Amino acid sequence: MKTDITLKNINKLAIPALISGVAEPILSLTDTAIIGNVDYNAAESLAAVGVVGTFISMLIWVLGQTRSAISSIVSQHVGANKLDDVKNLPAQAILIITSISILIIITTLPFSSEIFKLYNASGTILNYSVAYYNIRVFGFPFTLFTIAIFGTFRGLQNTYYPMIIAIIGTIINIVLDFAFVYGIEGIIKPMHIEGAAYASVIAQIIMALCSAYFLLKKTDISLRVTFPLNPKMKHFALMILNLFVRTLALNATLYFATRFATSYGTEYIAAYTIAINLWFLGAFIIDGYASAGNILSGKLLGEKNYKKLVELSNFLIKCGIAVGILLTILGLIAYNFVGLIFTKDPKVLEQFYNVFWIVLAMQPLCALAFIFDGMFKGLGKMKFLRNLLLLSTGLVFIPLLFLLDYFDLKLYAVFIALTVWIMARGFPLIIKFRQLFLSLSQKT
Repeated sequence: MKTDITLKNINKLAIPALISGVAEPILSLTDTAIIGNVDYNAAESLAAVGVVGTFISMLIWVLGQTRSAISSIVSQHVGANKLDDVKNLPAQAILIITSISILIIITTLPFSSEIFKLYNASGTILNYSVAYYNIRVFGFPFTLFTIAIFGTFRGLQNTYYPMIIAIIGTIINIVLDFAFVYGIEGIIKPMHIEGAAYASVIAQIIMALCSAYFLLKKTDISLRVTFPLNPKMKHFALMILNLFVRTLALNATLYFATRFATSYGTEYIAAYTIAINLWFLGAFIIDGYASAGNILSGKLLGEKNYKKLVELSNFLIKCGIAVGILLTILGLIAYNFVGLIFTKDPKVLEQFYNVFWIVLAMQPLCALAFIFDGMFKGLGKMKFLRNLLLLSTGLVFIPLLFLLDYFDLKLYAVFIALTVWIMARGFPLIIKFRQLFLSLSQKT
């Protein structure tokens, strides 16, 4: 596609990426809404989904960084017109990452109870967490397989097929959620929280099969693993290592947020589960434009077109802030209705509505952080992203959370700390980008 920085060209990438991006939080929100309305132990079930969701998100975000690394390398080679040099890289990367995921299944399954005790889960919540995780985890390799193929498509400047795959997976998951959790009289017995886990795994398997089909039929990229390893594999591994450390810091933030919310009581962790999943939904909607930045920045860097790279950043700032403000407005309009989708428990709703306004206020700030985060990934600047997140988590989020918790602010503490953490991530990226490329753009 042309690299003209227009709304039409940006939206060709951003809107399909937005739709595919919201698939994951929609899957989580579907589980949350359906589980939160079961006939018995709804709050405990909702809490368990939140605890397990945090841990599985950590695993996916840690190993799912293959998408960004593959996208960056492929897009830069597309821009430099050297795609043939990296055609065998995706298959090699997929083999490595899925092998690691199987190892993680083997090592975590025997210790699932101990893992969720670290999140302060106990009693019924702990039992539900273990039951849910021991099924959900088997979808992990299929999710990573799909993520890696999505990264390949992004590098090829194509977000359309990932969108189709994500839509298929989301629809299947929603239908199966209703069927398995509530049951179908005379056909399927209600499976409660375990039904939601089975629905997710089946959807993940189908998405992986669809991903393989579209990659093989619509591109020249093969899934056959060949040796020796691609020369770019060393660069790929270094990018993954930096993103791995970065994602550990990201998940340290989510771990402490979830751990503190759980310690406040069942209604607090249930309310936190709803709020954080809505935050994820907003983040993934904004991520559509971050994905466009990721895809185009790598291509423009490969072309050494620094003027359009700066033009792209300025345009995406406007798009992101506009989307962030729109999300805030929509959330305010639906403020008193949203919580009722997920639970009817008055104690849970009270705690949710106490902090939902903070989630909405964060959206424009999230837009800036996520868009430049995506661009830096496309540029391959993983080391800077790593260091920034380590500092913002270790020096901003965790100390602030402990301080606010000391004053007994409970969920206010969690979401205020998250807001400041987003600011600490976003503004330095803008400053660094301008330092790197503003002078270069004036020379071209």
